Amino acid sequence: MGEAFEGAKIVVVGGSSGIGFATAQQVLAGGGSAVITGRNPEKLQKAVQTLSQHGEAWGIAAELTDRAQIPDVRKQLAAEHADANLLVNGAGIFTPKPFTEYDEACYDSFNELNRAMFFITQTVVSGMLAEGKGGAIVNIGAMWARQGIAATPHSGFSVQKGGLHSLTKALAIELAPHAIRVNAVSPASVKTPPYFRLVPEEQLDDPVNSYASMHPLGRVGTAEDVANMVSFLLSDKASWMTGAIVDVDGGVMAGRN
Repeated sequence: MGEAFEGAKIVVVGGSSGIGFATAQQVLAGGGSAVITGRNPEKLQKAVQTLSQHGEAWGIAAELTDRAQIPDVRKQLAAEHADANLLVNGAGIFTPKPFTEYDEACYDSFNELNRAMFFITQTVVSGMLAEGKGGAIVNIGAMWARQGIAATPHSGFSVQKGGLHSLTKALAIELAPHAIRVNAVSPASVKTPPYFRLVPEEQLDDPVNSYASMHPLGRVGTAEDVANMVSFLLSDKASWMTGAIVDVDGGVMAGRN
């Protein structure tokens, strides 16, 4: 990315692994700094240590589905990182559970996750507005919020990611006068922790497994495949894009084999 992010600071919600972590790496490589959240303190610390080899990085540990922890996250962001001008909402839960087997606790976890990201976004946007220099937000949505897939029951996941898709468009319009752009990416199967529940990690690269063959390009995605688009949307190269939901999915939305 060269110096595309010189002086920028990104907050990555769900940044200790997967797409969020890969995006934080790219922002640091481009001259920026990064604040990442993660649910596992040990994993978060290791991620911050890795990122810190390439620039300034900070970690905030929190279980986002526990609403009692969100006020502390928001206070820390407001007190220490009000200068952040980039945000990625990348936390996700994929539970391939049949609709009739959901209980209220499982359903609530999806809603709590969106609630957490809604209010964390509010805190970060408040900082952007106070700075008055604009900013960029990218939400990590999902192909499962755009169409149904029989092989993977996904009703709760679709409710959560569909909410992020809708929030993307609502905020894009509301924040456009303040030069804050809001876009989303919509990945299909990606080799990241939420999707390991679908198929063991070592089988995701198997060209004959159903998840690889479902994609017209013949493979599941990598975190970097998606992070490349996220970084583009965060950068000035996408300065005339807002409210877009970009398919990064190996061709699944075009049609399946």
